[in-house]
Amino acid sequence: MPAAEIAIDARLAKGLIAAQFPQWSDLPLRAAPTIGWDNALFRLGTDLVVRIPRRQLGADLVQIEHRWLGQIVPRLPLRAPAPVGLGKPCSGFPWHWSVCPWLPGQMAAVARRVRWDEVANQLAGLLHALHVEAPTEAPVHPFGRGRSLAARDAPVRRLIAQWPAPSQRSALAAAWDRATTAPEWTGPALWLHGDLHPANLLVSHGRLSGVLDFGDLCSGDPAIDLLSAWMLLPRTSREILHEASSTDDATWERGRGWALALSLAMLERSSNNQVIGAVGHRGIHGVIEDLSDPSLSGSA
Repeated sequence: MPAAEIAIDARLAKGLIAAQFPQWSDLPLRAAPTIGWDNALFRLGTDLVVRIPRRQLGADLVQIEHRWLGQIVPRLPLRAPAPVGLGKPCSGFPWHWSVCPWLPGQMAAVARRVRWDEVANQLAGLLHALHVEAPTEAPVHPFGRGRSLAARDAPVRRLIAQWPAPSQRSALAAAWDRATTAPEWTGPALWLHGDLHPANLLVSHGRLSGVLDFGDLCSGDPAIDLLSAWMLLPRTSREILHEASSTDDATWERGRGWALALSLAMLERSSNNQVIGAVGHRGIHGVIEDLSDPSLSGSA
């Protein structure tokens, strides 16, 4: 997990709230578990969460969420935490930060007793609602999400060559070859979540109930938002998502390539983050599982 560039604790969070949002200063504040790499989280009362960037990259993403989420969230079939307050840089903290609604539920990455087929259909509904043509001024991801996989070729092949199970390297290489030779996206640039893995999905009573962390919101190729097909869903439910989302075979192949690339990246940087490590392992397993059964591997 990338190291924090600034020390963040409850005292800092409480001071920021008191200075910039005094209407909430009497609410109890306590640290919340932090799974992602970009923000420290603090529960504020029962209905809010304070998100304070741990590093400059996270601070840049806060402003994207604040500008665009209010336009996107109303059309989504799942709850999403559009910011209710944008914190500004001040003498005690140099970056923007945010106050958002706290959404109940359990991370899909660790949920049990999940109705997988229903979740697959819900994911398809989320993608249909989210993936509309983005305006020309929509953000472009700084590290290429929503763009061609070709830019990731060298680091992905390096990580495949280092994969600790030699017997699986050829399957991973084959999956990457298929993804990088699949036809590129030629449609309009669509709105994308950009980081739709299982730690950013919430489950309640076995069903999806919310979607979190739109910091990677961007425009481009919708393949990136298929991550959870391999990082979350069992194989048969993965096929339900494929069909219900009306995803063409080339986009499905690129989506599997994104799942492979980001799973490898998660595993490279998750020695102190068991949840993200488990998501990465699940993604690798899903990719290998697909390649072992051509009838279930999209355009095979």
